[in-house]
Parts: sequence; C-alpha cells; structure tokens
Amino acid sequence: MKPLHVATVVASLLALAAAVSPAGAVTFDATNTASNTPGGRRFDQAVGLGYAKRVLSDASTFIWSTFNQRSPAGRKPVDAVTLVVEDIGGVAFTSGNGIHLSARYVGGYSGDVKTEVTGVLYHEATHVWQWNGQGRANGGLIEGIADYVRLKAGYAPGHWVKPGQGDRWDQGYDVTARFLDYCDSLRPGFVAQLNAKMKDGYSDDFFAQILGKGVQQLWQDYKKKYGG
Repeated sequence: MKPLHVATVVASLLALAAAVSPAGAVTFDATNTASNTPGGRRFDQAVGLGYAKRVLSDASTFIWSTFNQRSPAGRKPVDAVTLVVEDIGGVAFTSGNGIHLSARYVGGYSGDVKTEVTGVLYHEATHVWQWNGQGRANGGLIEGIADYVRLKAGYAPGHWVKPGQGDRWDQGYDVTARFLDYCDSLRPGFVAQLNAKMKDGYSDDFFAQILGKGVQQLWQDYKKKYGG
C-alpha cells in the first residue's frame, strides 16, 4: 500500500471535520439555572438542553447563509455561543455572545413551546452574529433583521402582523421583518448586503445605495403593494 503524504492526510482530516461540523470551530453550550421553577421544569421537559444546543448551531449556520458569510473571515469573531435559561422577566435578551431566555416566559406560553423557543433562539442568535453599524443603527432595524431571520427560517408566529401592516419601516420586530422581506424580494440578497454595510457604520442611505430608492419611498411602495 502506497504511504500517504502527511499533508494529504491532514487536509483530508480537516475536510472531514468541516463536513461533520457545519458550524466550524464555534462551540455551543446551554445551561438551565431555573430547573427548580415551573418554567425551568417545562423547558427541561419540552425543549431540553441538548435540543437547544443543536438549535443554536443550526441557527448560526442558517444566519451565515442568510448573510452570505461563507467563510469565518466575513463573520463576527465569535468562538462560542451560550444560552442560559433564567428566572427572569420578559422573553429573552442577548448580551455579546450570550443568550438569556426567560423561564417565566417558557412557563407561561400557551402554545407549542418547543417551536416558540426555537424561533426565539433564531432571533437571539441573529443578535450574536449581525453587525450593528458600530452602534449607530437604530434598534428597530436591528430587531427587524433578527425577526427577518426568524421569518425566513420558518418560525414566524401566527400573531405577527401581515405584510403591509405597521406604521413605520423601522417600527421593529415583525413590522420591519416583513418590510425587509419585501426589500429582499426586489433584490435577492438585499439583507445580506445591508448587514455587510453595517459592519463599519450605518446610514438610511444604504437602502438607496443597494435598491436605488430611499427607504421612505420603499416603505410607501411596500404599503401601496399590500393596500396599506
């Protein structure tokens, strides 16, 4: 048997590692510090830490694809994403690369809690990876992009606004997500281009630079299309 060159073996092992680990060198971890509460117990029973870690990995891969970030060089330099289920109010929040999920929200949710938590994690994982215009982008757009990712992943809840609804393009969350989906339909890859521009700063003029129309005109066109 002909001996293999060391470099060939190493290259083959690296290729195999990349194939079985789509999230690359990023690690994902989840803990539940509220297991002694009703919501924490429901999380353990209906969702589970193992499933949550898989969702974080799958969501990250989906986000990189949505943002057209095929190589780690184009992404935020994050090597670990963590989730903590806590006895806190609200739904969830993200600080840096750490996601915090409310056990109280999990405990009080009346629908399919596993699907809901999955959608929340897609939204929050987007906050880990998205660019924020060096802090200059408005919060409505940041939240809208996170909900856009949740929408494209197929986890938009039934109570979200319908296309064309809302008062302002930067109202945030589902309103802005629907508007961004419209913008992306005009130029596929628009959200990826917008996010890329937001690496170094932010201006509403980014919409015109990519789509040839100002954001207010695009909002008017969007409302008109859906009879808003």
